[in-house]
Amino acid sequence: MRQGVILNAYPDSLGGNLGETARFLSLPALKDAFRGFYILPTLFNTDLDRGFSVISYDLCPSLARKEDLAALRNMGLELMVDFILNHLSVLSPQFQDILRRGDASPYRDFFIDWNRFWAGLGEMTEQGYIQPRPDQFSARNLRKKTLPILMVRLPDGRAAPYWNTFYQKVFYPRVDLFDLLEAAGGCYDTARRLAERVNGELALGHAPGEMDWTGFEDCRPAASRLLESRRRYMGQMDVNIQSPLVWQWYDQVMGQLAGYGASTLRLDAYTRLHKAPGRVNFMNEPETWQILDKLKEMAAAHGLSVLPEIHAPYAAGAYRKLAAQGCMTYDYFLPGLLIDALDMGDSAWLFAWARELIDGHIRVVNMLGCHDGIPMRDLRGLLPDARIDALADRIEARGGRRKMIYGDIPEVYQMDGTYYSALGCDDAKMLLARAVQLFMPGIPQVWYVDLLAGENDLTVFDRDPGADNREMNRHAYAFDEAAARLHMPLVAEQLRLLALRNTHPAFEEGAAVLAEQPDAHSLRLTWRQGEAWAMLDADFEALRFDVRHSKEA
Repeated sequence: MRQGVILNAYPDSLGGNLGETARFLSLPALKDAFRGFYILPTLFNTDLDRGFSVISYDLCPSLARKEDLAALRNMGLELMVDFILNHLSVLSPQFQDILRRGDASPYRDFFIDWNRFWAGLGEMTEQGYIQPRPDQFSARNLRKKTLPILMVRLPDGRAAPYWNTFYQKVFYPRVDLFDLLEAAGGCYDTARRLAERVNGELALGHAPGEMDWTGFEDCRPAASRLLESRRRYMGQMDVNIQSPLVWQWYDQVMGQLAGYGASTLRLDAYTRLHKAPGRVNFMNEPETWQILDKLKEMAAAHGLSVLPEIHAPYAAGAYRKLAAQGCMTYDYFLPGLLIDALDMGDSAWLFAWARELIDGHIRVVNMLGCHDGIPMRDLRGLLPDARIDALADRIEARGGRRKMIYGDIPEVYQMDGTYYSALGCDDAKMLLARAVQLFMPGIPQVWYVDLLAGENDLTVFDRDPGADNREMNRHAYAFDEAAARLHMPLVAEQLRLLALRNTHPAFEEGAAVLAEQPDAHSLRLTWRQGEAWAMLDADFEALRFDVRHSKEA
């Protein structure tokens, strides 16, 4: 991955599809703004989690064409895409084959059958899944309140639990009286009333076992069997890396992504790949690093580099371990550190982090906002806990919403909302944050909503009251709407800084970076490459900054 600013957006974020995004990026105001484009995975065939539940890595024709990807490459943009290693959609051909053929499917072990995995290591529940013993199953790092499973119905009628770390949805299609006539003993009026009851319960989101069957007790068994036979699922099903078919699939997908012109793969959720009884099953060591070595070797054979994604508390030292592996990693600490510094007028923690990056030769991609929330848990061990808690409270007071991680002790995982809103929609803070990001050690990644000074979009909850809170930070701009925002002073000033970052020789590969703290509320960052230099003086108390540089720009 070369030096230069990376745009981060969905294919439909800036004009409705990737072709319109390419047209937007060709506008004169965006000249020299970007050298790369991290395109989020809705460009593929996906369903849940805004693209992170992949059905297949074929392009979604309404959002992206090979011609659009070629147009972006012809603009000089290096392309980065996601490879979601830990899971694949229920709707994928592999999992659908299991639902059709059960044990006869060649993909039977492509995913993780929960009961097979935990056989002999727990107690079978009435619901049909094994509850592992506490000494075998770690309750830390859970992404939801319940066990990470999805119960699916196999062709022989058995309900089988499969490992499902992230999102899922279960659907029961509506019924009519003809569907329920047999369950109602052939009585037309009973079937009509039963259909009204069942559809009303379904509208409330109730599964058959949760429905009110009062007055229809005799109909319940047959009606429940009918509903269960029609049950449909969506979910991100964890793959089984012990299966040779999974590794064959990894290799095939890497070849497909290289064929699209991608040069870098963001390895999403790969730290959850290795699973074993009695282990934490998040970043198991040394297996996680062994898997990474194998993935790097496989990617290199396709001409691809990798960018592993790891969310872990600072105290865990995962970023240092990645650096020791020769990998770049994401700087998930900078977003919160910057808001803290801007709110408190205190540069100490940010200065210490800059020095650690420089002294430790830790190569990172940094950011302000992104498609996820602003990391909070990552800061544990870097900032005092009380300071992190106060930071989360301030962001919440500005309209942010908490996202939790569950386990023995639930804690705030991230704060959802736009970065501009998290800063109280303060233009001076936003521009200073961008300037510091661009001068911090690392390769800058810019979230399109931040660039366009987007506020929390609460209209998403008018359209869908149950929408993911992260959708506040994912407004899809029409082409003209996005183009008009380029004339806003805050946006224009950000673009000026981006162009400097991309064109001044001081920022080229191999540059030396120096961090200094002139006083308790200031930070000085200097880049040097031969005779070329660029310097930022930032004052977090006065919310001012000054950029100076040699004349080579």
